[in-house]
Amino acid sequence: MSDESAAPQSKIRVAVVFGGRSSEHAISCVTAGSVLKVLDPERYEVVPVGISTDGRWVLAEGLGEQLAITDGNLPPRIDETSGALVTMAADPTARELTVHEPGTVPKVLGDVDVVLPLLHGPYGEDGTLQGLLELAGIPYVGSGVLASAVGMDKDVMKRLLAASGLPIGPYFALRAKQWDTEEGRARVRAAVAELRYPVFVKPARAGSSMGISKVHDESELAAAIEFAREHDPKLVIEAMLHGREIEVGVLAGRAGGRAEASLPAELKVLGGHEFYDFEAKYLDGTTAVDLPALLSEEQTAEIQRLAVESFEALECEGLARADFFLLEDGRFVVNELNTMPGFTTTSMFPQMWAASGVTYAELVDRLIADALSRPSGLR
Repeated sequence: MSDESAAPQSKIRVAVVFGGRSSEHAISCVTAGSVLKVLDPERYEVVPVGISTDGRWVLAEGLGEQLAITDGNLPPRIDETSGALVTMAADPTARELTVHEPGTVPKVLGDVDVVLPLLHGPYGEDGTLQGLLELAGIPYVGSGVLASAVGMDKDVMKRLLAASGLPIGPYFALRAKQWDTEEGRARVRAAVAELRYPVFVKPARAGSSMGISKVHDESELAAAIEFAREHDPKLVIEAMLHGREIEVGVLAGRAGGRAEASLPAELKVLGGHEFYDFEAKYLDGTTAVDLPALLSEEQTAEIQRLAVESFEALECEGLARADFFLLEDGRFVVNELNTMPGFTTTSMFPQMWAASGVTYAELVDRLIADALSRPSGLR
């Protein structure tokens, strides 16, 4: 019997949120540009919401091809010229977005079914936006408040991983006041000497390799600390681990099942870069990738197990990318988890899943379906 008389299924209304107040603003825009291209217009009604570096929310329609790295140049930042102002409903039981055009009556866009928060760094990836969406009762892709906050803070993340019995490398955290007195600086220098040079100085709550320096000796330490403090007053200083850099993508399991790990990939930094810095990642194409990584079956199974256990230890949801070192003695060490990894078509997370049989478009569909299947509130 024909079903032609059945009413057409309504589209899923997706607010794609990108940009943001962090130093990773431009990378978030690039991620959004890739995702917007693959959202099926037959299935989704897309509302692109850009957040400027001063926190303004705008309806960022028509940016299209601007949200990409072109000839080595990052896309322009979202600002007040990118679109009309957007606000969320004051009523916590509503899921409405309202557009405020100058000189006109505010227009309600309607309810949003799910938010795809493609923000990297603080004020978006760190639980702040997730908390706002929880208060509004709006489903969203990715980890909740706790895992997002822990995943953003490399110090707290490492402590929780270690407490769960997972292997991490030697490091210590440096808070702002510890570097502001001569006595404090002396203690920091002594602690770094115990780690042994070279070390890596990193902002505790930043990504995309922002603010990271490789420090070869004590003469370089102060400058590296000041550089990292431009991004975050809290830092981590890590011992250099000699080994191969391996990454694994993790997705929440279907229908409440256990999380799943992708095939691993190995990163090889070329072109004179001493580590996987911002330029090597995004701008000059000097990174080679083995996908899948050249590992034995036993090693592949072990790193996938560690990736899933790390995902569960941080209570992640939706997705994450787990980064490891394979040391010269054959041990795997967890470097960090990223709860909203880079999501361009050339980023490692979607590439690893493509090699594992999940296309970019299928990946986005699966993440949205996962978000819609989760209950709101405590879970």
